[in-house]
Amino acid sequence: MNEFLQDCRDAIGSTFVLTDDLDVQSYETEWRQRFRGRCLAVLRPASTAEVASIVKLCRQYAVSIVPQGGNTGLVLGSVPDNSGKAIVLSLRRLNTIRAVDIANNTITVEAGCILAQVQQIADHNERLFPLSLASEGSCTIGGNLSSNAGGTAVLRYGNSRELCLGLEVVMANGEIWDGLKGLRKDNTGYDLRDLFIGAEGTLGIITAAVLKLHPKPKATQTAFLAMTSPEAALTLLNFSRDAFGPALTTFELISSICLDLVHQHFPAIPLPFPERVSYYVLLEISDHESEEHARAMMETVLERAMQEAIIVDAVIAESVAQSTHLWQLRENISMAQALEGKNIKHDISLPSSAIPEFMSVTRRELDQQFKDCRIVCFGHMGDGNLHYNISPPPDVSDVDFLVHQDEINCLIHDQVHQFKGSISAEHGIGMLKRSELIRYKSSIELEMMRSIKKALDPANLMNPGKIL
Repeated sequence: MNEFLQDCRDAIGSTFVLTDDLDVQSYETEWRQRFRGRCLAVLRPASTAEVASIVKLCRQYAVSIVPQGGNTGLVLGSVPDNSGKAIVLSLRRLNTIRAVDIANNTITVEAGCILAQVQQIADHNERLFPLSLASEGSCTIGGNLSSNAGGTAVLRYGNSRELCLGLEVVMANGEIWDGLKGLRKDNTGYDLRDLFIGAEGTLGIITAAVLKLHPKPKATQTAFLAMTSPEAALTLLNFSRDAFGPALTTFELISSICLDLVHQHFPAIPLPFPERVSYYVLLEISDHESEEHARAMMETVLERAMQEAIIVDAVIAESVAQSTHLWQLRENISMAQALEGKNIKHDISLPSSAIPEFMSVTRRELDQQFKDCRIVCFGHMGDGNLHYNISPPPDVSDVDFLVHQDEINCLIHDQVHQFKGSISAEHGIGMLKRSELIRYKSSIELEMMRSIKKALDPANLMNPGKIL
């Protein structure tokens, strides 16, 4: 492979071909430190043309490619396997904002742009790019699109697929597809763009994208609500949709154990209520009139919800600082779980209408087979996405509990399948869920996916071993 690496150095510069163990370690390691693969080298091109040159060299030498953005994925989709035969193609140096078109409400960015940077550019132009994730300070647009990232505002604005109008992609043969169109309507045959969004780099390498911008809201209002059950949360969701209409931006379900863990590990974050209840909802609206209008709307709707006994208590943020504290209760759940110890994570989606029954049935099944395990359930109930995580009972060690990981995964995913849900709502498949995909996808679905993969990447060089 020395000749291949030298050709890569000639193509993008020696400085950007990393082979030293210390230099490549962070690229080979999944961010939660659960897995480290091995790569032949890490290549860091600075342009689409350089990406195309590398892909052509990989094709010539039969070297497989693992595209990588911010490496914040959760399903081992952006790290290499243990073979040491693949290169990691880091796109972080492709970080140019190519164009901002305010009249068309679009922004054209390269794949290595950090999500928070795109949000800031939009804000500077009095626009909103609404994709919002906990990792937004380090994840990249290419990774967001490749995993079809969701986040907290899907209820109103949709996930990454809905926020993208056009793509630039380096294909498996090294050719560049320029699909950077800022069109809302383009009915000229197959929608090629959607093939690559959510494909986790297995069909081609996204190098740039045209993204939708939205008018910047004049005001937002945040509320933290207490209720007795998931059924009450579902009632509140439908009530809020009717009452707020398109102003409803966020609807996050949080079980009581989530708040307990956050309070235990982050005691400086104030709790919203003096007494514990079973479930909470973090609700946010965006308003295009004024702060006063948003506040009045929030107060009127929540007063009605209280009168109809849908909720038992409510806190409306009085300031930006208080809103931040309410969001911190939600955003620190995953970190609090990590500090508490190992847990078995599930990123699932269901019809919102099925969530209460799913939670009841699955709780009963878990109690029968894994007595006293703790269900740390939270997520984007407004779009049907739950993070349904299982922690061991307090008196059971992580090691003893994780022996049952495959059984617990099977139990939960079987229930998800029964309710016509998905085993991956927003994290993707990667290597982690590849075998489970086979269990739950129909044979015709898998065959169609394999046919697309074979047509676009016949040599199987693009992120092999991921998804399929």
